[in-house]
Amino acid sequence: MTSTHNAPLSSAEISQIWTTYQEDTASICMLKSFLKTVEDPDISALLQHALELSESHVPKLTKFFTGENWPVPQGFTEADVNLSAPRLYTDGFMLHYLQMMGILEMNAYSVAIGTAVRSDIHDYYSGCMAETVDLHKKANSLLLKKGLFVRAPEITPPDRIAFVTDNNFLGKWMGDTRPLTALEISNLYANSQRNLLGKSLLIGFSQVASDPEVRKHMVKGKEIAEKHVEVFSSKLNQDDLPVSATSDAGITDSTVSPFSDKLMMFFTGSLIATSIGYYGSSMSMDARKDLITDYSRLTIEIMKYSSESAKLMIRNGWMEEPPQAKNRDKLAKKG
Repeated sequence: MTSTHNAPLSSAEISQIWTTYQEDTASICMLKSFLKTVEDPDISALLQHALELSESHVPKLTKFFTGENWPVPQGFTEADVNLSAPRLYTDGFMLHYLQMMGILEMNAYSVAIGTAVRSDIHDYYSGCMAETVDLHKKANSLLLKKGLFVRAPEITPPDRIAFVTDNNFLGKWMGDTRPLTALEISNLYANSQRNLLGKSLLIGFSQVASDPEVRKHMVKGKEIAEKHVEVFSSKLNQDDLPVSATSDAGITDSTVSPFSDKLMMFFTGSLIATSIGYYGSSMSMDARKDLITDYSRLTIEIMKYSSESAKLMIRNGWMEEPPQAKNRDKLAKKG
């Protein structure tokens, strides 16, 4: 005889499901707004495909919650998007945004798959990963077709393989140091591109936010992103490597918001969390001491900004509480 063990969702699984629900409902709002103002039919078709994917996720995620007697999160709704608002971002920005979101989602789904134990959760996120890989490929192809794809810097192949024989390879905290490795170039380039896109997103948010404190916060975030781009670009310039730019000017002059302040703050918080993760990954992979120092101090700066974001959201009642362990001390005091 065999028996089936119906394991409840683990804390790791419920955390991923809850986070995915927030991100999908937020993405639905963003994509619906883009679709209302996009002009290029090719980009419109890809945005529609991305929207359909996110919309298909919500009922599946809802079933996971209800099947385990977990409350379904509020997430984001039609109240968080104004579909009658005029165009805020250009078509090029929308396409770059889709490509970048594909990269971030692939990373997020890989974590979710790695933490999944139940087969239904594992299968769900494996399906999401396959969908996102395909979406990212389509976004890349369309960027190439439109002449908008931004390539990482190229380097010349070496004459032979070599081994590190000197501690100077680790570089110096200051002053002259060895040329960048391909991995270090890749990290600098990718972090620069993410900050450029984030900068554009925040410029748009700062134009349309209704709360003065939110507008001020977005301007500060834009300035931080701009500073980080300059830091990463200067490292590439030192090795005479080209610093390519994304659609950094992809914002219109509209001051009518397509999004609620709550939604814009959520996207801002997501950008910060993503940057912290990528900076930490870059520190673990890069060998040069000056790069590690830069990533360390930039991480501290955005962690402070993250704290300010959280306090602003809490003050306005915009931060939905994630699943938490029971407060046993509090329960004991009620006995």
